Amino acid sequence: MGFFSKDIKSLDDLFVHTLQDIYYAEKQIEKSLPDMISKATNPQLKQGFEKHMEETKGHIQRVEQVFQMHGVPAKAVNCPAIDGIIEEADEVAGDVDDKQVLDAALIAAAQAVEHYEITRYGTLIEWAKQLGRDDCASVLKQNLEEEKATDKKLTVLAESKVNLQAAQ
Repeated sequence: MGFFSKDIKSLDDLFVHTLQDIYYAEKQIEKSLPDMISKATNPQLKQGFEKHMEETKGHIQRVEQVFQMHGVPAKAVNCPAIDGIIEEADEVAGDVDDKQVLDAALIAAAQAVEHYEITRYGTLIEWAKQLGRDDCASVLKQNLEEEKATDKKLTVLAESKVNLQAAQ
């Protein structure tokens, strides 16, 4: 049945499944960030990835908190989308020799990840509200705001420095 399990019969089931999806995604991101940190050569980019590593740990804790608040065990389900985004980032980064261009590629990869997370958190927040779980929505909103802020910082860094250096 593809992305959706046959066990999804209600919005609550869909909410839990998508929560499991973002939980898996956050854990995969946590695993991939050290490699991105080691590859980044721009000091601001490296520092930004390090900061986001700490934020990602907080995102995982908040998602676990939402599982608990919602009365379901914290469990991850495979997320082919985030696996594909991370795999593509690894492939592209492995093909780039020029360090300036590599930093631009790392930003692009990181933003693909951020955009995925932004869509998932936005959806989860709206579904939580529909389910009468404003408490869960509030916790998830913290993650969404941090993801949006990271995306904005990456855009500013790319546009003000990294892309310009890569183009030279």
